[in-house]
Amino acid sequence: MIYLDYQATTPLAPEARDAMLPWLGGAETVGFANPHSPHRPGRAAAAAIEVARQQVAALLPPGGRVIFTGSATEALNLAIFGSGAKRLAVSAIEHAAVLDTARAASSCVTLLPVNTNGLVDAAAAIPQGSDLVAVMQVNNEIGTVQPVNELAEASHRAGALFLCDAVQGAGKISYPEGADLVALSAHKLYGPKGIGALWVRDGVTLSPLMYGGGQEQGLRSGTLSPALCAGFGAAAKLALERAEADMQHVASLWSIAREILSRWTLNGSAEARWPGNMNVRLEGVDVARLMSDLRDLAFSAGSACASGSGRPSHVLTALGLSPHEAKSSIRLGFGRYSRLREIEDACARINAAAAAQGV
Repeated sequence: MIYLDYQATTPLAPEARDAMLPWLGGAETVGFANPHSPHRPGRAAAAAIEVARQQVAALLPPGGRVIFTGSATEALNLAIFGSGAKRLAVSAIEHAAVLDTARAASSCVTLLPVNTNGLVDAAAAIPQGSDLVAVMQVNNEIGTVQPVNELAEASHRAGALFLCDAVQGAGKISYPEGADLVALSAHKLYGPKGIGALWVRDGVTLSPLMYGGGQEQGLRSGTLSPALCAGFGAAAKLALERAEADMQHVASLWSIAREILSRWTLNGSAEARWPGNMNVRLEGVDVARLMSDLRDLAFSAGSACASGSGRPSHVLTALGLSPHEAKSSIRLGFGRYSRLREIEDACARINAAAAAQGV
């Protein structure tokens, strides 16, 4: 199996797994202790969480705090509902975790359009009087990198807080400097599933979504997992250490894949993008048949969160693609543990399978 779905999830880094193991022990150890207990094993678990919090915070701007959550989706819910915002503006190509949450929170939601490259115009008018603006840093379907720092400035001029879904960019590219709220997910940067985080700028106040103890700084009730936190922290630390090497590796894979798939049309910007995401289309290709013929290649026809819906991607149609063009698109994702030979083989086989369809 060749794995080409790094936008859906990334492999667990060995370093992250090793950091988790001491906190997964059985009765013969004290690694299982509740980090909210006052005894020595509990304090040790709490200390491990605080180390992890600092490691995750190093991925983010100074002047804020990290709130651990069960996922980035929970972090985004906490940001949107917790802010109390009633007038929201969100980009038309946000993840469902933002779009659906914004619509659930308010009946006053403005969609910010994107151009054919999938970019929000930072100079376009953000509605004055908006309470919250949400634009993701790197799009999960097409890899477009948004001008989030400029958008944050425009949001502040309009009187709004700026929320950034940095799930696909955290640990890979520079943090969104001007954001007031930033959501992260551990399993998108080689950490474990089941844990995310919300960074909250100093001075920004939120109301909790979950009540019952207020263990996580009064904003999230429930017992934290030291193992998940430690894995998240180790993955974040490794991402910082390997950022340049990872970028060079992924950019080289992008160049090879783009050369082999040269007759496929790129969806999204060729320049303003994370090179680990390649969304391409080929007129006339039957994507369902392509995926069936290539069952030992793990790639996607869009977001894993919307798979099986039968609807064309809202991201691709927002770029101006027709439903037919959107449904003739595939997404290839690669990263730290992808190998050059795998990418060459996979892309050659995708071309051959498409040619076998007569396209």
